Amino acid sequence: MLDHNDTTAGVDEPKTARMEQRTKPRVKAQIQLAAALLGVDETTFVISAAYERARAAIADHQRTILYDRDRKALLAALDAPAEPTTILREAMALHRTRTGGTDGD
Repeated sequence: MLDHNDTTAGVDEPKTARMEQRTKPRVKAQIQLAAALLGVDETTFVISAAYERARAAIADHQRTILYDRDRKALLAALDAPAEPTTILREAMALHRTRTGGTDGD
């Protein structure tokens, strides 16, 4: 029997949400076979696989990868920020007026 890692096992909350999907018979048969080979039920197999893929998709989306040229430009801009423009100064003044806040100056 193959090894299966239920990635949802560490989620400590009751199973109250439902999900239901329709699929093609061949897809269902493959899922059933894979679940049987791993010694888990179909629900555990499907939810675990979907949860793992969802976490990976979210992590990929949240990760920013900069190419060397772009990274150097970003770091240079952070090291030597441009002076605020007149429009930016006016916008900040308007913001302070409307919110009663300060901008740290």
